[in-house]
Amino acid sequence: MAIFCARRRRLVDLVASAWSWGSHRGIANGHHLFRSSGRPTIVHKRGADILHDPWYNKGTALPPTERDRLGLRGLLPPRVMTPQQQIDRFMSDFKSLERTTRDGPRDMSALAKWRILNRLHDRNETLYYKILIDNIKNFAPIIYTPTVGLVCQNYSGLFRRPRGMYFSSADRGEMVSMIYNWPAEHVDIIVVTDGSRILGLGDLGVQGIGIPIGKLDLYVAAAGFNPQRVLPVMIDVGTNNKKLLDDPLYLGLQQPRLEGEDYLAVIDEFMEGVFTRWPHVIVQFEDFQSKWAFKLLQRYRNHYRMFNDDVQGTAGVALAGLFGAVRAQGKPLSELANAKIVVVGAGSAGLGVLHMTRKAIGQILGDKSKATRNLYILDKLGLVTKERADADVDPDAKPFARNTNEGLREGASLLEVVKQVKPDMLVGLSGVGGIFTPEVLREMKNADYKRPAIFPMSNPTMNAECTAEEAFKNVGDHIIFASGSPFDDVELENGKIGHVNQGNNMYLFPGIGLGTLLCGARTVTDRMLSSAAARLASYMGEEDVNNGKIYPPISSIRDISKEVAVAVLRAAVEEDIVEGYRDLSARELQHMSEDQIREYVDQYMWSPQYSPLIYEER
Repeated sequence: MAIFCARRRRLVDLVASAWSWGSHRGIANGHHLFRSSGRPTIVHKRGADILHDPWYNKGTALPPTERDRLGLRGLLPPRVMTPQQQIDRFMSDFKSLERTTRDGPRDMSALAKWRILNRLHDRNETLYYKILIDNIKNFAPIIYTPTVGLVCQNYSGLFRRPRGMYFSSADRGEMVSMIYNWPAEHVDIIVVTDGSRILGLGDLGVQGIGIPIGKLDLYVAAAGFNPQRVLPVMIDVGTNNKKLLDDPLYLGLQQPRLEGEDYLAVIDEFMEGVFTRWPHVIVQFEDFQSKWAFKLLQRYRNHYRMFNDDVQGTAGVALAGLFGAVRAQGKPLSELANAKIVVVGAGSAGLGVLHMTRKAIGQILGDKSKATRNLYILDKLGLVTKERADADVDPDAKPFARNTNEGLREGASLLEVVKQVKPDMLVGLSGVGGIFTPEVLREMKNADYKRPAIFPMSNPTMNAECTAEEAFKNVGDHIIFASGSPFDDVELENGKIGHVNQGNNMYLFPGIGLGTLLCGARTVTDRMLSSAAARLASYMGEEDVNNGKIYPPISSIRDISKEVAVAVLRAAVEEDIVEGYRDLSARELQHMSEDQIREYVDQYMWSPQYSPLIYEER
């Protein structure tokens, strides 16, 4: 008990000492680092400059004493509002917007909601994140999928002020020095894209910056990353989208995409620059086209703290769902090795799911050679078999190629495969809306599982392989359903409710990032990722799983992220790759119990609260 108390005091001391870490705007100590305890924030500006800075602006909540010492008296209405009154005012405006746009075009309504949130983000960071955290279930679909896809498609027209950094092929030879233009002294996490495969929408060029911005909002809201220590990045290497090439208002380079060694040289230079300035930063790759996603992951993962969410995050969430589907049958998790799984889509996400599933099954069987016996993959040409010409198959799909002597021909259609294989689990990551046709879905009634799993995981909603209603209508009320984009629960004719799970990557990537940050591991290992998936799979209780609920509610995302971070950190300890974080040594981390690790993680999760502002001249 005495040892535990001593370690607990050590944690408190570490958090207290962390207040001395300044931000790029001159904060000596303050709420932008950790949970506020009334400590002041030192600022080096006064007057209207405060009101125009979203980090410091409290708007009408600025108290009289701060208005006096910061030269703000007369620059704001006289009444001082409480933070809760500010929240109520914004939510009233938001609900009014919802009412006025309810009967209009859906896309216009979605963009209007994104705009009102984005304007708040531009004015008052603290209030923005407070509202986002408290309303994460309703606002996550606006700041991220599905609305973010619409935002990216229209980003050149929506752009008002820069957020993040832009690197381009025109900057070759200058990127290492460019990194120092970013004003933050410390950056914990970067999300980067080249805009080549934005969700299921294809090449959107520089407009893909909306993806890193949305992802990092989720890192802050879900895992408590400090918003002053995150950086969204776009690497513009051109675009092959003819519409953008011909658009006079397009904001990116209007030239064909770089390929081959020229492309790799740009990404290499970016990575070198980032890790030169911030050696301990984590870089998440996002929405790179399939031909580069795996190649870049293998190129960098053993040398830098990086991971690819499309490959590894999607795979982890899907694997957790597959384990959940096994649990819903009343079977032990080891029975995943016997489940027949068909994956439709051989892009980075589909292949990532299969590779992680193969590793999990190999561990269950203790024999990697038998891990693919029940795994099938279809690409745009149909079923991948060993008769497929090398030029027509992704090298990463070859381990899953089937023998044609199993009764299925090369290039067999999805309907043929489902009829012959009678899969227990059907996973869609194709980006082809409606590919799970009523005929395909009705064949799923013949699965060996009493509760077959239907997972249309493609984003955004229009690219989902089927809707929830189509799945329940054609297969039955007994299925386990999970989708990538949100669908409402389905009211069935028998009076029952068909439960819709959303297999959203946000269940994993914020916690993976947080756990990696706090353990200090130099790389993100397969064991850290599989531990994250296993923790998510075990999060739901047996009663919920029996009722078809295999993923937790989004409203619990901060607790989920904390648990995932704990699992990641423990996996790193078990692999003996922790190096500590700030003043906490690797040895101290290695001797922590799980409860102590959970407390450690919780202490470092930032929460948005106003703190007093104190002016100090430079």
